[in-house]
Amino acid sequence: MLSFLLDNARWIFGGFLLTFFSSFGQTFFIGLSGEELRAKFDLTDGEFGGIYMIATIGSALTLPFLGRVLDHMPGWKVARFVIPSLAAACVLMAFSPSLILLVVALYALRLFGQGMMTHTAYTEIGRWYVANRGRATSLIVPGHQTGEALLPIAFTAVAVTLGWQAGWLIGATLLLLFALPMVLTLWRVERAPQSTDPDLASARLGPDKTVAQVAADPMFYALLTGVLAPPFIGTTIFFHQDYLIELRGYNELAFAAAFPVMAVTTVTCSLISGQLIDRFGAIRLLPFFLVPLCLACLAVGWLTPLWGIYAFMLLVGVSYGFTAPMVGALWPEVYGVRNLGSVRAIAVAASVAATAIGPGLTGYLIDQGVTLPTQMLALSLWCIGASVVLAAISPIILRRNAAT
Repeated sequence: MLSFLLDNARWIFGGFLLTFFSSFGQTFFIGLSGEELRAKFDLTDGEFGGIYMIATIGSALTLPFLGRVLDHMPGWKVARFVIPSLAAACVLMAFSPSLILLVVALYALRLFGQGMMTHTAYTEIGRWYVANRGRATSLIVPGHQTGEALLPIAFTAVAVTLGWQAGWLIGATLLLLFALPMVLTLWRVERAPQSTDPDLASARLGPDKTVAQVAADPMFYALLTGVLAPPFIGTTIFFHQDYLIELRGYNELAFAAAFPVMAVTTVTCSLISGQLIDRFGAIRLLPFFLVPLCLACLAVGWLTPLWGIYAFMLLVGVSYGFTAPMVGALWPEVYGVRNLGSVRAIAVAASVAATAIGPGLTGYLIDQGVTLPTQMLALSLWCIGASVVLAAISPIILRRNAAT
Protein backbone atom coordinates (compact mmCIF):
# COMPACT_ATOMS: atom_id res chain seq x y z
CA MET A 1 0.00 0.00 0.00
CA LEU A 2 2.79 2.45 0.89
CA SER A 3 4.63 1.92 -2.39
CA PHE A 4 1.36 2.34 -4.30
CA LEU A 5 0.68 5.59 -2.45
CA LEU A 6 4.15 6.95 -3.13
CA ASP A 7 3.96 6.06 -6.83
CA ASN A 8 0.56 7.70 -7.20
CA ALA A 9 0.84 10.49 -4.63
CA ARG A 10 -0.08 13.39 -6.92
CA TRP A 11 -3.37 11.89 -8.08
CA ILE A 12 -4.34 10.41 -4.70
CA PHE A 13 -3.53 13.61 -2.81
CA GLY A 14 -5.48 15.68 -5.32
CA GLY A 15 -8.53 13.47 -4.74
CA PHE A 16 -7.98 13.64 -0.99
CA LEU A 17 -7.99 17.44 -1.11
CA LEU A 18 -11.26 17.47 -3.02
CA THR A 19 -12.98 15.18 -0.52
CA PHE A 20 -11.53 17.17 2.39
CA PHE A 21 -12.63 20.57 1.10
CA SER A 22 -16.05 19.20 0.14
CA SER A 23 -16.68 19.59 3.88
CA PHE A 24 -17.77 23.19 3.34
CA GLY A 25 -20.86 21.85 1.60
CA GLN A 26 -21.55 18.96 3.99
CA THR A 27 -24.36 18.93 6.55
CA PHE A 28 -22.03 18.71 9.54
CA PHE A 29 -20.22 21.94 8.60
CA ILE A 30 -23.26 23.96 7.55
CA GLY A 31 -24.94 22.96 10.79
CA LEU A 32 -22.23 24.75 12.76
CA SER A 33 -23.84 28.06 11.73
CA GLY A 34 -27.41 26.88 12.14
CA GLU A 35 -28.14 28.79 15.35
CA GLU A 36 -26.77 32.07 13.97
CA LEU A 37 -28.65 31.71 10.70
CA ARG A 38 -31.94 30.95 12.45
CA ALA A 39 -31.47 34.03 14.64
CA LYS A 40 -30.47 36.26 11.73
CA PHE A 41 -33.51 35.38 9.62
CA ASP A 42 -35.89 34.63 12.50
CA LEU A 43 -36.42 31.00 11.49
CA THR A 44 -37.72 28.11 13.52
CA ASP A 45 -35.93 24.75 13.46
CA GLY A 46 -38.58 23.39 11.14
CA GLU A 47 -38.40 26.37 8.78
CA PHE A 48 -34.63 26.17 8.55
CA GLY A 49 -34.82 22.42 7.97
CA GLY A 50 -37.36 22.97 5.20
CA ILE A 51 -35.18 25.58 3.49
CA TYR A 52 -32.20 23.26 3.76
CA MET A 53 -34.18 20.40 2.22
CA ILE A 54 -35.35 22.58 -0.69
CA ALA A 55 -31.80 23.79 -1.40
CA THR A 56 -30.41 20.25 -1.21
CA ILE A 57 -33.05 18.78 -3.51
CA GLY A 58 -32.42 21.64 -5.93
CA SER A 59 -28.72 20.77 -6.01
CA ALA A 60 -29.59 17.11 -6.56
CA LEU A 61 -31.73 18.01 -9.57
CA THR A 62 -28.92 20.11 -11.05
CA LEU A 63 -26.12 17.63 -10.51
CA PRO A 64 -26.99 15.16 -13.33
CA PHE A 65 -26.65 18.00 -15.85
CA LEU A 66 -23.56 19.64 -14.40
CA GLY A 67 -21.83 16.38 -13.46
CA ARG A 68 -21.67 15.11 -17.03
CA VAL A 69 -19.06 17.78 -17.80
CA LEU A 70 -16.49 15.27 -16.50
CA ASP A 71 -17.12 13.19 -19.62
CA HIS A 72 -15.95 16.07 -21.80
CA MET A 73 -13.05 17.68 -19.93
CA PRO A 74 -10.35 16.53 -17.49
CA GLY A 75 -10.89 16.78 -13.76
CA TRP A 76 -8.44 19.63 -13.23
CA LYS A 77 -10.40 21.83 -15.62
CA VAL A 78 -13.62 20.98 -13.81
CA ALA A 79 -11.96 21.82 -10.48
CA ARG A 80 -10.94 25.15 -12.01
CA PHE A 81 -14.56 26.36 -11.83
CA VAL A 82 -15.96 24.13 -9.07
CA ILE A 83 -13.56 25.28 -6.34
CA PRO A 84 -14.03 29.04 -6.98
CA SER A 85 -17.79 28.47 -7.12
CA LEU A 86 -17.68 26.79 -3.72
CA ALA A 87 -15.58 29.68 -2.38
CA ALA A 88 -18.16 32.17 -3.66
CA ALA A 89 -20.90 30.17 -1.94
CA CYS A 90 -18.96 30.41 1.34
CA VAL A 91 -18.81 34.19 1.03
CA LEU A 92 -22.51 34.40 0.21
CA MET A 93 -23.25 32.20 3.20
CA ALA A 94 -21.49 34.68 5.46
CA PHE A 95 -23.18 37.80 4.15
CA SER A 96 -26.55 36.78 2.69
CA PRO A 97 -28.68 39.91 3.06
CA SER A 98 -31.98 38.15 2.42
CA LEU A 99 -33.66 34.78 2.87
CA ILE A 100 -33.69 34.20 -0.87
CA LEU A 101 -29.92 34.61 -1.09
CA LEU A 102 -29.51 32.29 1.89
CA VAL A 103 -31.33 29.62 -0.10
CA VAL A 104 -29.02 30.33 -3.06
CA ALA A 105 -25.99 30.03 -0.78
CA LEU A 106 -27.18 26.71 0.62
CA TYR A 107 -27.97 25.46 -2.89
CA ALA A 108 -24.49 26.37 -4.12
CA LEU A 109 -22.77 24.87 -1.07
CA ARG A 110 -24.59 21.58 -1.57
CA LEU A 111 -24.12 21.54 -5.34
CA PHE A 112 -20.44 22.43 -5.49
CA GLY A 113 -19.39 21.06 -2.09
CA GLN A 114 -21.10 17.79 -1.33
CA GLY A 115 -21.98 17.30 -4.99
CA MET A 116 -19.30 18.32 -7.49
CA MET A 117 -16.20 18.19 -5.26
CA THR A 118 -16.81 14.56 -4.30
CA HIS A 119 -18.17 13.68 -7.73
CA THR A 120 -15.02 14.98 -9.42
CA ALA A 121 -12.73 13.12 -7.02
CA TYR A 122 -14.45 9.73 -7.30
CA THR A 123 -15.05 9.97 -11.04
CA GLU A 124 -11.44 10.74 -11.93
CA ILE A 125 -10.05 8.10 -9.57
CA GLY A 126 -12.53 5.58 -10.98
CA ARG A 127 -11.43 6.41 -14.51
CA TRP A 128 -7.68 6.52 -13.88
CA TYR A 129 -7.43 3.24 -11.97
CA VAL A 130 -8.82 -0.10 -13.07
CA ALA A 131 -7.21 -3.08 -11.35
CA ASN A 132 -6.27 -0.87 -8.37
CA ARG A 133 -9.52 1.08 -8.29
CA GLY A 134 -10.57 -0.11 -4.84
CA ARG A 135 -7.21 0.69 -3.30
CA ALA A 136 -7.03 4.14 -4.91
CA THR A 137 -10.58 5.03 -3.86
CA SER A 138 -9.95 3.92 -0.29
CA LEU A 139 -7.07 6.40 -0.05
CA ILE A 140 -9.18 9.46 -0.91
CA VAL A 141 -12.08 8.50 1.36
CA PRO A 142 -10.26 9.65 4.56
CA GLY A 143 -10.48 13.21 3.26
CA HIS A 144 -14.07 13.24 4.48
CA GLN A 145 -13.13 11.99 7.95
CA THR A 146 -10.22 14.41 8.21
CA GLY A 147 -12.59 17.27 7.47
CA GLU A 148 -15.08 16.01 10.05
CA ALA A 149 -12.31 15.74 12.65
CA LEU A 150 -10.55 19.08 12.08
CA LEU A 151 -12.94 21.64 10.62
CA PRO A 152 -15.62 21.81 13.35
CA ILE A 153 -12.94 22.49 15.97
CA ALA A 154 -11.23 25.08 13.77
CA PHE A 155 -14.51 26.78 12.84
CA THR A 156 -15.64 26.93 16.47
CA ALA A 157 -12.33 28.48 17.52
CA VAL A 158 -12.61 31.12 14.81
CA ALA A 159 -16.28 31.79 15.55
CA VAL A 160 -15.56 32.36 19.25
CA THR A 161 -12.75 34.82 18.58
CA LEU A 162 -13.69 36.51 15.29
CA GLY A 163 -17.32 35.59 14.70
CA TRP A 164 -19.06 32.87 12.67
CA GLN A 165 -18.90 34.87 9.45
CA ALA A 166 -15.11 34.96 9.68
CA GLY A 167 -15.10 31.18 9.65
CA TRP A 168 -16.80 31.12 6.26
CA LEU A 169 -14.47 33.81 4.88
CA ILE A 170 -11.40 31.87 5.99
CA GLY A 171 -12.89 28.80 4.32
CA ALA A 172 -13.28 30.70 1.05
CA THR A 173 -9.70 31.95 1.34
CA LEU A 174 -8.34 28.44 1.86
CA LEU A 175 -10.26 27.20 -1.15
CA LEU A 176 -8.85 29.90 -3.43
CA LEU A 177 -5.30 30.19 -2.14
CA PHE A 178 -4.57 26.59 -1.21
CA ALA A 179 -7.02 24.03 -2.57
CA LEU A 180 -7.34 25.49 -6.07
CA PRO A 181 -3.62 25.83 -6.93
CA MET A 182 -2.77 22.50 -5.27
CA VAL A 183 -5.41 20.49 -7.14
CA LEU A 184 -4.59 22.15 -10.46
CA THR A 185 -0.87 21.47 -9.98
CA LEU A 186 -1.35 17.87 -8.92
CA TRP A 187 -3.96 16.89 -11.49
CA ARG A 188 -2.76 18.84 -14.50
CA VAL A 189 -0.66 15.78 -15.31
CA GLU A 190 -3.10 13.08 -16.39
CA ARG A 191 -2.39 9.59 -15.08
CA ALA A 192 -1.33 7.04 -17.68
CA PRO A 193 -0.95 3.25 -17.25
CA GLN A 194 2.27 2.43 -15.43
CA SER A 195 4.57 -0.57 -15.42
CA THR A 196 3.59 -1.33 -11.82
CA ASP A 197 -0.12 -1.64 -12.67
CA PRO A 198 -1.57 -5.16 -12.54
CA ASP A 199 -2.40 -6.89 -15.78
CA LEU A 200 -5.46 -5.08 -17.08
CA ALA A 201 -6.73 -8.28 -18.63
CA SER A 202 -7.71 -9.36 -15.12
CA ALA A 203 -9.28 -6.01 -14.27
CA ARG A 204 -12.99 -5.63 -13.68
CA LEU A 205 -14.61 -3.16 -16.02
CA GLY A 206 -18.18 -3.20 -17.24
CA PRO A 207 -19.31 -2.54 -20.82
CA ASP A 208 -19.60 1.17 -21.61
CA LYS A 209 -23.21 2.32 -21.36
CA THR A 210 -24.82 5.62 -22.24
CA VAL A 211 -26.92 7.55 -19.75
CA ALA A 212 -30.07 6.58 -21.64
CA GLN A 213 -29.13 2.91 -21.41
CA VAL A 214 -28.43 3.23 -17.69
CA ALA A 215 -31.74 5.01 -17.09
CA ALA A 216 -33.55 2.18 -18.89
CA ASP A 217 -31.71 -0.55 -16.98
CA PRO A 218 -33.75 -2.05 -14.12
CA MET A 219 -30.51 -3.17 -12.47
CA PHE A 220 -29.59 0.48 -11.88
CA TYR A 221 -32.66 1.04 -9.74
CA ALA A 222 -32.14 -2.25 -7.94
CA LEU A 223 -28.60 -1.11 -7.10
CA LEU A 224 -29.95 2.18 -5.79
CA THR A 225 -32.04 0.33 -3.19
CA GLY A 226 -28.76 -0.49 -1.47
CA VAL A 227 -26.59 2.47 -2.43
CA LEU A 228 -29.05 5.04 -1.05
CA ALA A 229 -29.44 3.41 2.35
CA PRO A 230 -26.18 4.72 3.93
CA PRO A 231 -26.68 8.41 3.04
CA PHE A 232 -30.36 8.33 4.02
CA ILE A 233 -29.83 6.58 7.35
CA GLY A 234 -26.52 8.25 8.26
CA THR A 235 -27.76 11.78 7.65
CA THR A 236 -30.97 11.03 9.52
CA ILE A 237 -29.31 9.94 12.74
CA PHE A 238 -26.76 12.76 12.79
CA PHE A 239 -29.28 15.43 11.85
CA HIS A 240 -31.47 14.36 14.79
CA GLN A 241 -28.66 13.69 17.26
CA ASP A 242 -29.83 16.45 19.63
CA TYR A 243 -33.25 14.80 19.77
CA LEU A 244 -31.70 11.42 20.52
CA ILE A 245 -29.48 12.87 23.25
CA GLU A 246 -32.49 14.45 24.93
CA LEU A 247 -34.67 11.36 24.49
CA ARG A 248 -32.14 9.02 26.06
CA GLY A 249 -30.68 11.48 28.56
CA TYR A 250 -27.13 11.13 27.23
CA ASN A 251 -24.32 13.44 28.26
CA GLU A 252 -23.53 15.66 25.26
CA LEU A 253 -19.76 15.50 25.73
CA ALA A 254 -19.85 11.73 26.11
CA PHE A 255 -21.90 11.52 22.92
CA ALA A 256 -19.47 13.77 21.05
CA ALA A 257 -16.55 11.65 22.27
CA ALA A 258 -17.93 8.73 20.26
CA PHE A 259 -17.31 10.49 16.93
CA PRO A 260 -13.56 9.72 16.86
CA VAL A 261 -14.50 6.04 17.16
CA MET A 262 -16.47 6.37 13.94
CA ALA A 263 -13.70 8.32 12.19
CA VAL A 264 -10.93 5.84 13.03
CA THR A 265 -13.10 2.86 12.15
CA THR A 266 -14.14 4.44 8.85
CA VAL A 267 -10.56 5.04 7.73
CA THR A 268 -9.41 1.56 8.81
CA CYS A 269 -12.29 -0.24 7.14
CA SER A 270 -11.92 1.89 4.02
CA LEU A 271 -8.39 0.62 3.52
CA ILE A 272 -9.52 -2.97 4.12
CA SER A 273 -12.44 -2.51 1.76
CA GLY A 274 -10.17 -1.24 -1.00
CA GLN A 275 -8.07 -4.41 -0.82
CA LEU A 276 -11.15 -6.64 -0.88
CA ILE A 277 -12.64 -4.80 -3.85
CA ASP A 278 -9.46 -5.19 -5.88
CA ARG A 279 -9.39 -8.89 -5.04
CA PHE A 280 -13.05 -9.88 -5.41
CA GLY A 281 -14.71 -6.97 -7.20
CA ALA A 282 -17.38 -4.59 -5.93
CA ILE A 283 -20.23 -6.54 -7.53
CA ARG A 284 -19.42 -9.72 -5.61
CA LEU A 285 -19.27 -7.83 -2.31
CA LEU A 286 -22.60 -6.04 -2.82
CA PRO A 287 -24.78 -8.42 -0.77
CA PHE A 288 -22.69 -7.87 2.36
CA PHE A 289 -21.92 -4.16 2.59
CA LEU A 290 -25.18 -3.17 4.31
CA VAL A 291 -24.81 -5.68 7.17
CA PRO A 292 -22.90 -3.26 9.46
CA LEU A 293 -25.45 -0.51 8.78
CA CYS A 294 -28.29 -2.88 9.65
CA LEU A 295 -26.59 -3.69 12.96
CA ALA A 296 -26.05 0.04 13.58
CA CYS A 297 -29.78 0.67 13.17
CA LEU A 298 -30.53 -2.13 15.63
CA ALA A 299 -28.03 -0.65 18.09
CA VAL A 300 -29.88 2.70 18.12
CA GLY A 301 -33.23 0.96 18.41
CA TRP A 302 -32.40 -1.50 21.18
CA LEU A 303 -29.31 -0.34 23.10
CA THR A 304 -30.38 2.43 25.47
CA PRO A 305 -27.22 2.76 27.68
CA LEU A 306 -24.56 5.28 26.64
CA TRP A 307 -22.22 2.52 25.51
CA GLY A 308 -24.81 1.70 22.84
CA ILE A 309 -23.87 4.95 21.10
CA TYR A 310 -20.25 3.81 20.94
CA ALA A 311 -21.40 0.52 19.46
CA PHE A 312 -23.47 2.48 16.95
CA MET A 313 -20.55 4.74 16.00
CA LEU A 314 -18.29 1.72 15.58
CA LEU A 315 -20.79 -0.01 13.31
CA VAL A 316 -21.46 3.17 11.30
CA GLY A 317 -17.71 3.56 10.85
CA VAL A 318 -17.51 0.02 9.48
CA SER A 319 -20.45 0.76 7.18
CA TYR A 320 -19.05 4.06 5.91
CA GLY A 321 -15.61 2.54 5.48
CA PHE A 322 -16.93 -0.21 3.25
CA THR A 323 -19.53 1.89 1.44
CA ALA A 324 -17.41 4.70 -0.02
CA PRO A 325 -14.83 2.53 -1.85
CA MET A 326 -17.60 0.10 -2.81
CA VAL A 327 -19.75 2.75 -4.48
CA GLY A 328 -16.71 4.39 -6.03
CA ALA A 329 -15.73 1.13 -7.74
CA LEU A 330 -19.25 -0.12 -8.45
CA TRP A 331 -20.35 2.10 -11.31
CA PRO A 332 -17.25 1.52 -13.49
CA GLU A 333 -17.64 -2.24 -12.92
CA VAL A 334 -21.26 -2.16 -14.01
CA TYR A 335 -21.37 0.58 -16.67
CA GLY A 336 -17.77 1.20 -17.81
CA VAL A 337 -15.85 4.47 -17.82
CA ARG A 338 -16.66 6.16 -21.13
CA ASN A 339 -19.69 7.97 -19.66
CA LEU A 340 -18.70 7.58 -16.02
CA GLY A 341 -19.15 11.27 -15.21
CA SER A 342 -22.76 11.26 -16.39
CA VAL A 343 -23.60 7.93 -14.77
CA ARG A 344 -22.07 8.85 -11.44
CA ALA A 345 -23.78 12.25 -11.56
CA ILE A 346 -27.18 10.54 -11.58
CA ALA A 347 -26.19 8.26 -8.72
CA VAL A 348 -24.68 11.10 -6.69
CA ALA A 349 -27.77 13.23 -7.29
CA ALA A 350 -29.93 10.44 -5.92
CA SER A 351 -27.62 10.20 -2.91
CA VAL A 352 -27.79 13.93 -2.29
CA ALA A 353 -31.57 13.79 -2.53
CA ALA A 354 -31.57 10.98 0.04
CA THR A 355 -29.63 13.19 2.46
CA ALA A 356 -32.34 15.83 2.04
CA ILE A 357 -35.38 13.57 2.28
CA GLY A 358 -34.11 11.50 5.21
CA PRO A 359 -34.04 14.21 7.90
CA GLY A 360 -37.26 15.80 6.64
CA LEU A 361 -39.28 12.58 6.51
CA THR A 362 -38.03 11.21 9.80
CA GLY A 363 -38.51 14.61 11.45
CA TYR A 364 -42.14 14.59 10.33
CA LEU A 365 -42.60 11.11 11.81
CA ILE A 366 -41.03 12.27 15.08
CA ASP A 367 -43.58 15.10 15.20
CA GLN A 368 -46.29 12.47 14.68
CA GLY A 369 -45.08 10.53 17.71
CA VAL A 370 -42.94 7.88 16.02
CA THR A 371 -39.66 7.94 17.95
CA LEU A 372 -36.32 7.85 16.17
CA PRO A 373 -35.28 4.49 17.75
CA THR A 374 -38.50 2.96 16.42
CA GLN A 375 -37.78 4.37 12.98
CA MET A 376 -34.23 3.00 13.07
CA LEU A 377 -35.61 -0.49 13.70
CA ALA A 378 -37.77 -0.06 10.61
CA LEU A 379 -34.77 1.17 8.62
CA SER A 380 -32.89 -1.99 9.57
CA LEU A 381 -35.55 -3.84 7.58
CA TRP A 382 -34.64 -1.65 4.59
CA CYS A 383 -31.04 -2.83 4.90
CA ILE A 384 -32.15 -6.47 5.07
CA GLY A 385 -34.47 -6.14 2.10
CA ALA A 386 -31.87 -4.28 0.03
CA SER A 387 -29.26 -6.93 0.83
CA VAL A 388 -31.62 -9.61 -0.47
CA VAL A 389 -32.14 -7.60 -3.66
CA LEU A 390 -28.40 -7.08 -4.12
CA ALA A 391 -27.71 -10.77 -3.53
CA ALA A 392 -30.22 -11.60 -6.26
CA ILE A 393 -28.92 -9.18 -8.89
CA SER A 394 -25.18 -9.54 -8.25
CA PRO A 395 -24.82 -12.82 -10.22
CA ILE A 396 -27.08 -11.46 -12.95
CA ILE A 397 -24.81 -8.44 -13.46
CA LEU A 398 -21.71 -10.64 -13.44
CA ARG A 399 -23.20 -12.92 -16.10
CA ARG A 400 -24.26 -9.92 -18.17
CA ASN A 401 -20.78 -8.43 -18.05
CA ALA A 402 -19.19 -11.76 -18.95
CA ALA A 403 -21.45 -12.07 -21.99
CA THR A 404 -20.39 -8.72 -23.48
